[in-house]
Amino acid sequence: MELLPRSPGEFSTARYWDRFFRQRGQRPFEWYGAFPELCPLLRKYVRPRDKVLVVGCGNSELSEQMYDMGMCEDIVNIDISDAVIRQMQERSASKRPKMSYLLMDMLQMDFPDAHFQVVLDKGTLDAILTDEEEATLAKVDKMFAEISRVLQVGGRYLCVSLAQAHVLKKAVEYFSQEGWVVRVHQVAGSGDKQQFVLPVFIYVMTKFRKIPGSAPQILEICPEEQEKPMRVESAERLVAAVKDRQHYALLCSQLSKTPCREQLSLDLCNKESGRPRYTLHVVDSPLMKPSRENHFAIFIIPQGRETEWLFGTEEGRRQLATSAGFGRLVTVALHREQHYEGMADIQAELSGKVMELAPPGLPARQQVPFLSVGGDIGVRTVRHCDTSPLSGEYVVEDVKGDGTCYFRRLIFVRNRNVVQSEARLLAPVPLPGQKKRRKDKKKPSPAEPPTAIDKSYLCCEHHKAMVAGLCLLGGPDPFPGEEAMLVVGLGGGSLPLFIHDYFSQAHVAVVEIDPSMLEVATQWFGFSQGNRMRVHISDGLDYVAKLAAEAPAQYDAVMFDVDSKDLTVGMSCPPPAFVEKPFLQKVKTILKPEGVFVLNLVCRDAQLKESVLATLREVFPLLYARHIEGEVNEILFCQPSPEGRWEPTELGARAQALEGALRQPGRPWDSSYVLADMLQAVKIL
Repeated sequence: MELLPRSPGEFSTARYWDRFFRQRGQRPFEWYGAFPELCPLLRKYVRPRDKVLVVGCGNSELSEQMYDMGMCEDIVNIDISDAVIRQMQERSASKRPKMSYLLMDMLQMDFPDAHFQVVLDKGTLDAILTDEEEATLAKVDKMFAEISRVLQVGGRYLCVSLAQAHVLKKAVEYFSQEGWVVRVHQVAGSGDKQQFVLPVFIYVMTKFRKIPGSAPQILEICPEEQEKPMRVESAERLVAAVKDRQHYALLCSQLSKTPCREQLSLDLCNKESGRPRYTLHVVDSPLMKPSRENHFAIFIIPQGRETEWLFGTEEGRRQLATSAGFGRLVTVALHREQHYEGMADIQAELSGKVMELAPPGLPARQQVPFLSVGGDIGVRTVRHCDTSPLSGEYVVEDVKGDGTCYFRRLIFVRNRNVVQSEARLLAPVPLPGQKKRRKDKKKPSPAEPPTAIDKSYLCCEHHKAMVAGLCLLGGPDPFPGEEAMLVVGLGGGSLPLFIHDYFSQAHVAVVEIDPSMLEVATQWFGFSQGNRMRVHISDGLDYVAKLAAEAPAQYDAVMFDVDSKDLTVGMSCPPPAFVEKPFLQKVKTILKPEGVFVLNLVCRDAQLKESVLATLREVFPLLYARHIEGEVNEILFCQPSPEGRWEPTELGARAQALEGALRQPGRPWDSSYVLADMLQAVKIL
């Protein structure tokens, strides 16, 4: 402890370092970065014939090791501590005749201009730039100016550093403004992971003649595992990229020592584009006692299935880890804009990186299994991409689900883990008289995914519950009849399509604010308008307000399935304005007295949710709720009159009767869709 300075400023004083090296004696002191780790990069930037200046050499063995390895012999070492210079002169005089040690202040050097090809700094800048006080920054400016003066054009300033944000930013800004090329390398395997967590970096600043005017800055970063440099557009972006790697090192250190109580997630990005390629979640099972065989595993989520409950929620991933039987499971989601050859290539790409996330106590040379559903990476085909002024960037994609089923999905990229709309695709049916192809011995080509939409199938559980809740209509016997329905929120159109097709006399009006969604629904989800189905491009708030003023008591059912564009609110469906009391009173106005208002509520904020429910109860005297298991969605059935109250136990019979009316001969019906089951968990609020 007595070797530490009383204040950071002492790091730049000769008196402190004299005392430090006298007390430390002959033991070499290395700030960080052992020679075997630094050697590959030093060989890249230091040539055998270069004249090298080492500033703030201390009693580090770095110069001696470079000399002894034949990397370079013409090395001049300087330091402000007389004690350490005498010590190093005695240590190397007879063994290394071409290397010298001089007592000199690097802020005021005696060397002529352009005297060296390389200036090497191992921790000296970090020791001086301890704060951002004006005096400290002035001292660093003098240091950089002297280094620039003694370097030849084309020479390199190599700075070994921990890359604290203020240190890196100062170095990058100074030398890039001077017209130098700045490249930052992460040192491979730097630091003893048990003693020193932070990675070590080498800044490589290459001197060029300053061009008058505003020459473009050349800033690059070379991650540890990558030789090819990545160009970045600004000093801020370079500092951020380094910070990302520091955070990753801290995360790996934490995971290597203790099990994580909460699930941790991180993105691994494409080296060329910088866009996320893999999203990893680290899931520990604290009650699991791992053996040698079940310590650690990697689970590759098939493409397109990352939004499913088992893979897309904390609870689901926890269940997956428990059922897989591993102490630590890392789930890996694949991104739609990236290309993947297959499981073997993914395993080869990820093997080194995921081992950095291994749990404590993993046996040496342990084989870590890569798992998946069915042993493959799934199928994802992007059918359409576009950008809407209202909804932002969106994607229509076909994905393979469990078994042989394919699904078409609409995804808003701003909320990529949520499926906005989904439809099942029908397998192609051979035409009458069409002969099957003869089997041959050649390996068959992969089958093309089907493209026709199965309009009889509701993929979303909340849509099934919303339709089941319509059994509240019709008096003693559930309809269907010539009802008037209003659906706010089109999406892919599966909900209004199902109502139109199965409630065969109903008239359906759909309100959608985004005209792009009507194009998507029509072109990609089989939606069409007709005598009983009309779409109105309008803000739902304005449309309902106009109806309330001009045509009250018009609708038997009003259904809200509309997402919020504001992701900062704890409620993603509907937008908050749709559940404010004045607007809900307008909704009540356009309902017939025996009608029903069906609301898809997605709210993660418990306090906000309770406030919404309280407002609904103020407006509607009868309120039923159906929570969708495994999801945040809660479907609310609101009626304007308490006279039509049905007990939850009675709703099952009404739903069964409604299903019987909807299931007509010649009309396909998904056998897994039982309306009565959808209302078993309904409760009256």
